[in-house]
Amino acid sequence: MRIAVLALDGVFDTGLATVLDTFATANELAGLTDSVIPAFEVVVVGLQTPMPRPVHSGLGLRVPVCDQATMLAPDWVIVPALSAKAPQALIPALAGNDVRHALPMLRRWSAGGARIAAACTGTFVLAQSGLLDGHEATTTWWLAPLFRERYPGVRLDAHRIVVASGATLTAGAALSHIDLALWLIRQRSPELAALVARYLVFDTRPSQSAYVIADHLSHADPLVQKFDRWVRERLGSPLTLDAAAQALATSKRTLSRRLHQVLGKTPFAYIQDLRIEQAVHLLRTTRLSVDRIAEQVGYADGVSLRTLLRKRLGKGIRELRIPLDR
Repeated sequence: MRIAVLALDGVFDTGLATVLDTFATANELAGLTDSVIPAFEVVVVGLQTPMPRPVHSGLGLRVPVCDQATMLAPDWVIVPALSAKAPQALIPALAGNDVRHALPMLRRWSAGGARIAAACTGTFVLAQSGLLDGHEATTTWWLAPLFRERYPGVRLDAHRIVVASGATLTAGAALSHIDLALWLIRQRSPELAALVARYLVFDTRPSQSAYVIADHLSHADPLVQKFDRWVRERLGSPLTLDAAAQALATSKRTLSRRLHQVLGKTPFAYIQDLRIEQAVHLLRTTRLSVDRIAEQVGYADGVSLRTLLRKRLGKGIRELRIPLDR
């Protein structure tokens, strides 16, 4: 498998390094498996404008890049994250010369048969190329409202860590670069992917849900922010869409539409998110029983809360040390 890793100026150091280290580890460990596994051929490439030029990472490190004219056509192209992590930094970066020159390159690679992968803010570059239109994708959770606003033609599911759709592959927040690399290794050898994960002391995670801070997302829209505050003040009480719309001086339809535009979910689903967020906070910071916490966040009993937490958070219960046994 030939893999080209596209490094743009300001590339996120951890994202680039973890992709390269994961494939290098796979090549080193391949001999420990029972199968003969060809090496992953990984090269770091930069922009051809018209010749390769030095690339510097977000922390200012010089990144050596390969001249594309000397390499064979890649099977996969990976776009690591840009170092910009907040909308006010990311939006100008996406309008910069590096991204502008990268977009036709990605389209040419795709037209030539390469499949394209991106992680974290690199998913914005891939979406901007148009190659994600009509496909499912994920992105870093705290930028999901901005992603939905900019790329309405993409079917975004920001709760998932890795999403494969058509000839594209996307991964969520920063350390999901490793999930992305392991997904590609797994296509060649599940045994090798499991071995690499063990050597890296890395547990794969099916969802970003355990890490999402709902309050952070709500700030993308004033009406959604007001709805967020109204719900938080009443988490332990029965809540209806009619009451919320009346309290916020809007219609149920407008409230539902705005929530879907910003968060990609219904009011009921968002209320569930807030209840789960508060329940997790109380489980980690108090000695209250699960039954008592269930009452405080609007659930009938602890059984219902435990079931919902296991369904929504999955492995995150163990990773975040959320105690459900009291």
